[in-house]
This record gives sequence, C-alpha cells and structure tokens, in this order.
Amino acid sequence: MPACVPTRTENPSDYSPSTRVRPSRRPPPGGDGHRPRFRISGADLSASITVFLIAVPMSLGLAVAIGAPLEAGLLAAAVGGIVAGLLGGSALQVSGPSAGLTVVTAGLIQDYGWRTTCAITVGAGLLQLVLGSLRTARSALAVSPAIVHGTLAGIGVAIALAQLHIVLGGTPQSSAVANALALPGQFARVAPAAPLIGLLTIAVLVLWPRIPGRAGQALRRIPAALASVAAATALAAVAAPGIARVDLPSWKAHALPELPHGPVLGLLGAVFTVMLVASLESLLSAVAVDKLTADRPGGTGRRADLDRELRGQGIANTVSGLLGGLPVSGGAVRGTANVRAGATGRTSTVLHGVWMLLAAGLLVGVLEWMPLAALAALVMVVGLQMVSYAHIRNVHRHREFPAYGATVAGVVGFGVLEGVTVGIAVAVGTALHRLTRTRITLHDDSGTHRLRARGQLTFLAVPRLSRTLGQIPPAANAVVELDGSFMDHAAYETLQHWQEAHVAQGGTVDVTGRTGRTGRTGRTGRTASRIVEPTSAAHTCCRPWTPWRNHHCDDRALDSAGTGGPASVAGPPDSGSPDSGSPGSGSPGSDSDPATQSGPGSALLSTTSRSAAPRTAVHPATTPEKTMPHATTPIAHEPHSPAVQDGTSATASAPPVTPIAPVTPAASAASQRPGSRQLASGLSSFQRDTAPLVRDELARLAREGQQPSQLFLTCADSRLVTSMITSSGPGDLFTVRNVGNFVPLPGAEASDDSVAAAIEYAVDILRVESITVCGHSGCGAMTALLNDPPDATSTPTGTSTPTPTSTSSAASTPLRRWLRHGQPSLDRMLSRHHSWARISGRMPADAVEQLCLTNVIQQLEHLRAHESVARRLAEGTLELHGMYFHVGEAQAYLLTDSHELDGVFAQVAPA
Repeated sequence: MPACVPTRTENPSDYSPSTRVRPSRRPPPGGDGHRPRFRISGADLSASITVFLIAVPMSLGLAVAIGAPLEAGLLAAAVGGIVAGLLGGSALQVSGPSAGLTVVTAGLIQDYGWRTTCAITVGAGLLQLVLGSLRTARSALAVSPAIVHGTLAGIGVAIALAQLHIVLGGTPQSSAVANALALPGQFARVAPAAPLIGLLTIAVLVLWPRIPGRAGQALRRIPAALASVAAATALAAVAAPGIARVDLPSWKAHALPELPHGPVLGLLGAVFTVMLVASLESLLSAVAVDKLTADRPGGTGRRADLDRELRGQGIANTVSGLLGGLPVSGGAVRGTANVRAGATGRTSTVLHGVWMLLAAGLLVGVLEWMPLAALAALVMVVGLQMVSYAHIRNVHRHREFPAYGATVAGVVGFGVLEGVTVGIAVAVGTALHRLTRTRITLHDDSGTHRLRARGQLTFLAVPRLSRTLGQIPPAANAVVELDGSFMDHAAYETLQHWQEAHVAQGGTVDVTGRTGRTGRTGRTGRTASRIVEPTSAAHTCCRPWTPWRNHHCDDRALDSAGTGGPASVAGPPDSGSPDSGSPGSGSPGSDSDPATQSGPGSALLSTTSRSAAPRTAVHPATTPEKTMPHATTPIAHEPHSPAVQDGTSATASAPPVTPIAPVTPAASAASQRPGSRQLASGLSSFQRDTAPLVRDELARLAREGQQPSQLFLTCADSRLVTSMITSSGPGDLFTVRNVGNFVPLPGAEASDDSVAAAIEYAVDILRVESITVCGHSGCGAMTALLNDPPDATSTPTGTSTPTPTSTSSAASTPLRRWLRHGQPSLDRMLSRHHSWARISGRMPADAVEQLCLTNVIQQLEHLRAHESVARRLAEGTLELHGMYFHVGEAQAYLLTDSHELDGVFAQVAPA
C-alpha cells in the first residue's frame, strides 16, 4: 500500500482497527457455519402440498407418454424430491420425471426394453456425478441458448404429437415423423369419449388461472393441473365409465434394472443422451428458479451451486434407476410452483417427495380412476409450453434463429442427439460466416474518397480490401472507416503498408473507428491516431466495447507523435511504458459525461497540456492509492462554490463556459493540446454514435421537464460515474457532487448555501422520492481529514495535502474551509458513544475506509436536520439511503434502514 494511504492515525490511541473495529456478534445469515437443522415451517408445508398435487398427475402422465410402468413415474418423483432435494445445489428446485426426457426414454424402451433403460438411467446418473465433481456445470451452460431452447422445443413438439394420438383415442407411433404422418388416419377413426375428456382437461388448464373475482382468487389456490384432471375424472366417471384409465400394477411385480444388452456404442450413446438432456434441463431450471426467487418480495438473490446441483441430480438418477424409476431432472413447472407457493427452503422439496411416496403406496385406488386421455392432454399442454414464443423472439433478435430452427427440425426428424449435433454445426457455420463476412465499400464524397469496412477484417477479406484500396487515386484525400471489433495481422499490415505508400505519394489518410477517434496522416508524417491492431499484443486497456478506456492509449500515441514518434500507422503500445495508465487513475476535479465518451478516471483538460503540468500538487479529491503521472494543479474557482447541481449530473464548480459552435460528427481535433483533442474527439463520438439514439428521449425531457426520482449526493472523484454505477439515464438522477460528499448542517455553511439549495430544490420542487448519500473507497477528502484535521496546525509527514504554516493560514483556503464540514464525521469515528460503521462480513481495510463509511452515516444525520427533508420524512414520502462504492472491486454496498443503527453496509449482489 502506498505511503499516502494511512493505515492508522499518527496517534495510535485514537484509532486502532484491531481493537476498535469489532465484527458483528450476530451470526451470519444461514447459520453458524454448521449445516442448519431440518425445520418444517408452515410456508414450506403448504408449498409441498401444492407441488405434490401438481406432481401426481404430471408423473402419471409422463409415464403414460413414455410407455413405462406407471408406478415408475411416482417412484421417480419421490426419489427426485427426497434425494435431489437434500443433496442438490438449488434449495427450491423440485426434481422428478421430466417432459424433456420423454422422447429419449420412450425411444430407449422401444429399443432396449424397460429393465435395460433403468440400467442406462443408472449410467447417466453416474456420469452426471463425475461431471459435477469435475465442476463442469457452468461449462454446460456455455452452449448456445438457441441450441438448448431448440432442443427443448423439438422435444415439446414430439411430445405434443405423440400425446395427441392418445387424446384422440389412439396409440402413438415410434417417432415424431410417424406420429405426424399418422394423424390424418387417426382423425378418421376418432372415438368421441377420449377427445371430449381431453378438451375438458385443456380448457380447465387454460381457463383456471384466469377465473376473475374473489371466487377465482380462492379457486386459484388449487393447482390448475389437479383441477383439470379432477374435473376430467369426474366427467369420465359419469359420462364415460368404459374409457381407458390408469392401471397401477402391484408392487410385487415391479421390475428392477438388469445388465444392459445391446451394442456398446449404442448403449454409450444412450447414456450420454440421457445425461445431456437431464443435465441441461436441470441447470436451466435451477437458473430460472434463482431468478424467480430473487424477484419475489424479500428475495435474497442467492444463487444455486450448479456443480452441487449436477451431483445431486446424478445421485438421484442413480437411485431412481436402481429402484426401477424413470430418469430424473429438475423441472421448471414444479420449481416455479414451489417458489410461487411461498417455499423458503429445501424442506418443501423433500416433503413433496415424501407425499409422493405415500401416494404410491396408499392412494392406488384413487389414482386408478384417472382417465388416460386427461393425463395425455395434460402432458400435451406441457409439451406445447416448451415451445416458448419468448425464446423464439429472443433468438431471432440475436440473429440465431437458423441454429434454433435447425435444432428443432433435427430433434423432431431424427432424435435428440442428432438434433443437437445439427444445431451445433449450424451455429458454428453461422459464426464462421459472420466472421468472414465483411462489407467493403468505396465512394467519392466531394473529392474525398471514403472507404468503409463493416465487419471483421481477417486474412479472408485482405484480397477485397487490397483491390478497394487500389481504386483510390494517388495524392487523394482518403478516409478509412473501420466499423468492426477485430482485425488480424494480415489486414493490419495491408492497411499500414497502403497508408505509408499513399502518404509518400502526397495523399492524406484519415482513419476513423467505432469510437469516433479521427487522425490524419499527411506530408508531415504526423499522426493523431492509429489503427489499433486488436491482438493480444495490444495494451490491455484498449477494448472496443469501452471506448472511454482507450483515452489513455490515445494519450500515449499522441505523446509519441508529438515527440517525433513514428509517422506510419502506430502499432500496439508497449505495455511497459511508464505512461501506461489505468482506468482507476485520473486527474483531479474531472467528471464523466456520456457526451464526451469519457469514463472513470479520464480527465477532460482544455486549458493545460498534460506534459506541461506540474507533477507535485495533489488534490484531495484524487485517489490516495495512485496518482496520474500527468496530474495537474487545481484550477482556480470561486472561493465558496464547492458544488454545482443540475438535472442529471454535477461536478465541482467551474468557471463560466463561453458558447461554442456545435460539434459535428465530421469535426476533427484541430488543437495540438492533448486535452483539447480528447475533448473534441469525445464530443464528436457522442454526436455520431450516441446522440442519434438518445435524441428523442432528450427531446421529450426538454418538453416535459425533468422529473428525477432520486437525489444522488456523492463525491467529485473522477472515478465515480453515477450513471454507470446506478444503471440510470438522462432525467433519472438529480446529482450533487462535491469534495467528500458532505451535507453541511443548516446554518453551518457561512456564505455558501449551494448544497442546501440543491436539497431544497430536489425535495420541495422536484419532489424526489429518495435521497442517496454515496461515499467511496480511497476518498482523498477523508485522507486529508485523517492526516491533517481542519483545526490542526501542521501536516504529518507523507500526507497528500499542502502544509499550512498556522491555523489561520490553514483555514484561509477554500479547500480547508470546506473540509471543516467533515469534522463531525471524524469526531463520530473517534467517539466511543457511536457504533462503528462496517461492511457486512468483514472489518474496514484501514482508517480511511472506516472514515468513509462513518462519513456516509454522519451526512445522513445532517440531511435529517434540513427542514424540507425532515418534513417529507415525517409525511412518509421520502426515503434516505446510504451507499458505499469500493472502486478497486467495482462493488456497491447499501446501508439499509434495518442496519442503520448498527452501521452495517450490505453487499449488493448481481441481479
């Protein structure tokens, strides 16, 4: 840690993290490190009954669709609930017989028989257990979503075609194609009873969740699947007593697995297919259950352990196969029902398995009243639901529909494994086509020859690129627009050699990219930009998807050009350059704005050249961990204007700006100063890339006025980009920024009321709904407070603030007077009468972080002292939030109301 970051104050008795910062005595959520006891809550008991009522008809219907013994479906549901529920990595996912495995298992029974299919299920479970132990679950989800959803959709189509025959009173064929071809003949000899029962089942399934009124609200507590099968069973008992019904054989005749018989390659392929479909469906279902859990009120956002889930599914499949049950996988239908029924843990999943086991032994007489047509209709609807229109729209939007359609056609026409292979082949072909498809055009624009290359520039595009470049006349003005994210070495060399030759013949070349940077190479040989070769040799900060990070790379190229650097197209910068910056470093007093395409740590300097700036003065708002080599002296401001406010963003106060002409996308950076060139480049990039996208929204805001929902008060540090951290846009935040994110007490600001005026305007006029005070790690203002308190007469050695000669001279500067507003925070941290602010799960890293956390809590207290805030809080129409952002970790922490008295900042988990 650099010397400018103190780990303690100069007086050890005032602060000692090891003795003063005490971790919470409360146990962390989830227990004390030991496995929690198995407790049954009322919510879990209710949810288990709901899932059980859905799983009974579903398990029987899937067994009918597969052609397996009916008791095998009940046994698989019991094993999935108990074994996978106890050992799996998703607490709320419910496992059992799966619609996704219906087609696969039905084919295996026809080819190998039921007992060999049970042995294949055991092998698939063991393979899942091995893969889960190798921690490959996340890798399985790396398969293209178009292929995964296409596989499930193809299985759903095959299920629907097969079950339609049963609903019509017939018998399904051996394949989906055969079922489709046999449908005309089945319609010709349809029996009336079965279709009526099936139509009633489908109608109740569709209409049951849509029953209006209080009666509907009460009836919807009964699962639609149970209601539909119960209605069909009642109607069949009265109107069709001779219809085919469920026939559960005696458990004495239950078949157990046998050693598999058949070709080895065929058996291995069957094991792999069952494992693949079961694993993909289980993992996708676990992810979906996580999202549902996080979205419901009080959701924790805790993610499932997918490797543990895969191991749990493997053990469940092994046990189910050994006991003569169907293959098991996690199901979205049962898992969704479990979450929506209010389940809080894996207790509901295990109890559902217990109820299934009891039903298989005690409710055989009741289950045998169910008509097969009703169960077939239920499974047919589930199959049709696997063809999701939302998934089709999503893959179409990402231009992956060819892979989706090929996978569906392959699964329906040939089988699951064959369909997945076809889908992967189409996806790879599509990716190669996109990689090699490059549009290169050339046109004359008023004497300027403009070449535009859209797509990836690889060696395959070099012949067309060379031919097009050869059409540009010598000594002509040329513009090369590169609209792509990848350029290999062959294309890079081609452009570089052509540019050198064209300039040698008296021509000029302007090279532009997606980030809007423009540079001209002409007779002088000076270049203001470069063609970046996007290879591993390039500097790590040059990323095409974050153009603001390239500013540091541009600075090195510009400095090289300004000192007699190479005249040709610059290659990748040397990563060992002493000027290599990082996104976390920046110049003091800078801020980020979409209009300039700048980001954390990127400073926009228009008055002082970086190379001419002194390197000794350090502003407290800069980072204490690292300072840019080109740090500039603070720009002189009005003495009592530490904050500026507007509807979207605000920075430390700046002098009035003289109006300038609008920046057009074609404008180039004419000034030779690096800061001016960077500013003009960023504005030009905004006008070209961003302005067309936000112009309509900004026009609406201009007409309607600003209506922000939140006042966001944070530090002026250049590394804090409020819109990026909060994922907000124009008109969302009313932002106030100042050094140290201070909220001075009413009447304590002497001649400066800027912060109080902003608070009053936001609370009383804009009527914001919440106010957030945001601190951050490594705050220079907090470092200055610790090293040199406002009432001190000298500065400790190694600090980053100027050393005053006396108390009066220390308080004579605007900065020192402003830092006086942080004295209450420092007093609060050193006091023994207040709880210590801390981050949940760990102690503060050092004294600076401790003061940063304490400062947020203290400024919230200052907010409550403002009359407008106190009035709105009393009315219950305003909320206060504390926030801490760790810059180095890119991690946000929130101080919730429930923790405010304890000063605990909870980590914000990804959604």
